[in-house]
Amino acid sequence: MIDRRMFRNIDFWMILATVALVGIGILMIGSATHINTPSDDRYWYVQRQGLFALMNFILILVMLKFDYRILGSLGNVLYGINLLMLVAVMFVGQSALGAQRWIQLGPITLQPSEFAKLIMIISLAHLLDAREDRMKSVWDLLPVAAFVVVPFLLVLKQPDLGTSLVFLAILLGMVFVAGIDGKLLLRIMGAGAACLPVFWLFLKDYQKSRLTVFLDPNVDPLGAGYHIIQSKIAIGSGQLFGKGLFNGTQSQLNFLPENHTDFIFAVIGEELGFVGSVAILLLYLLLLYRGVQTAKQARDKFGTLLAAGITSMLAFHVLVNVGMTIGIMPVTGIPLPFMSYGVSALTTNLVSIGILLNIQSRRQKLMF
Repeated sequence: MIDRRMFRNIDFWMILATVALVGIGILMIGSATHINTPSDDRYWYVQRQGLFALMNFILILVMLKFDYRILGSLGNVLYGINLLMLVAVMFVGQSALGAQRWIQLGPITLQPSEFAKLIMIISLAHLLDAREDRMKSVWDLLPVAAFVVVPFLLVLKQPDLGTSLVFLAILLGMVFVAGIDGKLLLRIMGAGAACLPVFWLFLKDYQKSRLTVFLDPNVDPLGAGYHIIQSKIAIGSGQLFGKGLFNGTQSQLNFLPENHTDFIFAVIGEELGFVGSVAILLLYLLLLYRGVQTAKQARDKFGTLLAAGITSMLAFHVLVNVGMTIGIMPVTGIPLPFMSYGVSALTTNLVSIGILLNIQSRRQKLMF
């Protein structure tokens, strides 16, 4: 059992926000899916999402028994395992929708790039924790950038542009907290913006098409722009209070693609309306706020970096996913945390919450 003294420091607001998001997510997946499930059961996705959510909540309870600082000693080992997983995808991975990102283990399909994000946070926190110097020059930052660029390129090759961009968001968030010089960070971001035209040359045709239709979806309304157009129609038709659960025409009549995964927020907008959408965004805001507080209150630098990396990852996911469903971000295939269907993503996010709770519960010495 968990030491009762730890309950004095448990972040119950974070638990409440997480449970609420997972519960609403399962409900919305049930509303969004009604055809084309792997079996004849309409609630096949709901059952799997619910089962793995329960398993992961149990895992979180087990995680609370162990000090998060154990992860620091495993940083280099986890980094090596991370690279092996991503390389394995290249040789034994399964392909779908033009990408090779999944590994089949019996009845379970895993996406190693999802786990790679959390492993990168842990191993990068270990690396930055070991560096006592403040990063004031590009030369100080190069070893850190090289550490991230290898898994970044392996994920980009799958190809998975969305997840590879998450690596950059994690890197920026963690080096900022680690104490990078502000002027240096601005110069790096400026240099990155200047290199965007070169980056364009390395994109695949479908990735270029997504960026083009982001500027004007009507250039290909039945192709690359179809997702954005249908998503905005769904959200707009929800108006203030929505059409009600299981009453969304865009999702129920199958106009909205990927409605139980990448575009789950469009289903929320149509069926729960503006009020429901704002309520869910407030839950995310509460979760992210508690993540920032956890980083500030951590008892050591490693815990601060770990919490900062997890919060950066979740914030980027919410920003990009919600942004792409309302047309202010390109479509990148980044799932909405705790809401989109996906066993690998759900596991990664809930284990991340478990780590945050662990850091928060140990922010000070346990008192009798």
